[in-house]
Amino acid sequence: MSASGALWRNWARNQAVTPVRVERPSTAAAVQRAVVSAGKVGLRVKAVGSGHSFSGIALAPGVQLDLLDLAGLIDADPASGQVTLAAGTRLFELPRLLRPYGLALANMGDVDRQTISGALSTGTHGTGGRFGGLATHIVALTLVTGDGSLLRVSETENAELLAAARIGLGALGIVVDVTLQCVPAYLLHSVEAAEPLEEVLDSYLDRSERSDHFEFFWFPHTETALTKTNTRLPLESGRSPAGRVARWVDGELLANGAYRGICALGAALPATVPRFNRLATRFSGQREFTDVSHRVFVTNRAVRFQEMEYALPRALVPAALREVQELIAMRGWNISFPVEVRSAAADDVWLSTANERDTGYIAVHRYYREDPAAYFQGVEAIMRGHGGRPHWGKVHDRDAASLRADYPHFDDFLSVRDRLDPERRFNNSYLERVLGR
Repeated sequence: MSASGALWRNWARNQAVTPVRVERPSTAAAVQRAVVSAGKVGLRVKAVGSGHSFSGIALAPGVQLDLLDLAGLIDADPASGQVTLAAGTRLFELPRLLRPYGLALANMGDVDRQTISGALSTGTHGTGGRFGGLATHIVALTLVTGDGSLLRVSETENAELLAAARIGLGALGIVVDVTLQCVPAYLLHSVEAAEPLEEVLDSYLDRSERSDHFEFFWFPHTETALTKTNTRLPLESGRSPAGRVARWVDGELLANGAYRGICALGAALPATVPRFNRLATRFSGQREFTDVSHRVFVTNRAVRFQEMEYALPRALVPAALREVQELIAMRGWNISFPVEVRSAAADDVWLSTANERDTGYIAVHRYYREDPAAYFQGVEAIMRGHGGRPHWGKVHDRDAASLRADYPHFDDFLSVRDRLDPERRFNNSYLERVLGR
C-alpha cells in the first residue's frame, strides 16, 4: 500500500521528516517492488519500525517503508532453537510467538517496543558481561539490495557478509527476515537494591563478570546506585513474581505516572531536581522476585526522553562515570534522569559497539522537553577520551572520520556497502555523516 507522506516523528520527538511517499509492504516481494520503483524515479528508500531510535538513522525524506505489516513468525525449529521472523515483528510479540516452542531470547534490552530488524540494525544489546548483544544471535537474514534483488546471508550462504550484515545500520539493504538462535525458555531471579555508589563502582568489574545480568542506575545529585542483578534459572525452579499491586506501584505509579510529573516540574523548576532524585533513591531499589525472562528484562518506559549511550572498554567504566559525576557538579546542571550502566561480551560483528572488546555501557538521558545538547556534548567528550563508541540508534555527534579509528573493520564494512548499494539507494543524512558518502 502506498500513500503520500505525512510528517513522521520518532518516539522521543527529537527526529522528524516528511517523506515523499510512504509504502507499507506486507511481503518481501512488495519490498522489492518498492525499492525498484523508488530507483526508477531517483528516490532513496529507508525502512522504519516503531521509531524508537533517538538518532536520525531511520529518517526517510524519499520513500519511507513502514514494515509493521511485514511481521510474524515464519519458521521455528525447536530441535535447533532457531526461529525465523519477519522484519517488522516487534520484540514484545516474541514471547507469545516463541512460547509454543519452549524458546526465548538469550538476552534482551529493557525496552521491547522496537521491531526486530530495527533493534538488530542499530546494535541493541541488553546487559550481561558474558552475553553478546542481540545481533550475535543472528544466524541468517534476508536483504533486499539496492537493485531490488533478494540476498540471503547466513553461515552457509554469502557467509563473508554476515559480520557486516548483523548490524547493517540500514545501509546494506532492507532486512525482510531474520533467523535467530534462541535458547530454552528460562526464569530470572531478580534482586534490586539501593547501594552506595562508590562501593558499586569498586565492584562493577567483578559483578558484571560474575553475575549473569548486572546493571545499575545512578541518579545525579545522590551517592546511591540502584542495582539490579538477574540470575538465570531453569523453568522448573518455579516462578515467584512480584505482586500485581507492587508491579503497578513500582512500574506505573512511581516509574511512569509520578515520575512524569517530577520531570515536568524539574523542567520548569530545575532547582527541585536534586531533592526529588534523593527521594527517588530512598523509595526505590528494594525488591526480589523470580519470573520468566522477558518479564524481568523489560521495563515499561512511558516517560519520553532523549538518550545518548557510549560503549567503553569495560575496565574504564568506573573512572568514566566518576568523571561524569564531577562534570555535572562542576557545571551546576540539574539532571533528573538517571545514568544507566550495563555490560556486554566481546563479539566479532564489525559495527558492534562491543566488537573485539569486553564492553561496559554508560547511558545518559534527558527529559524530552529539556535541551540535552550541553549535557550530552560534555559527556561525549569524556567518553571519547576513554575510547568510547556511540550507540548507533542514540544521540551522538560523531562522523566517519572519527569513527574509523574506533572500528577495526570500518573500511571492510564500507566495502560491503559499495558492493550491495553502490548507488546509495538506502542512504540518508545520518548515514552520510557516520559512514561517509
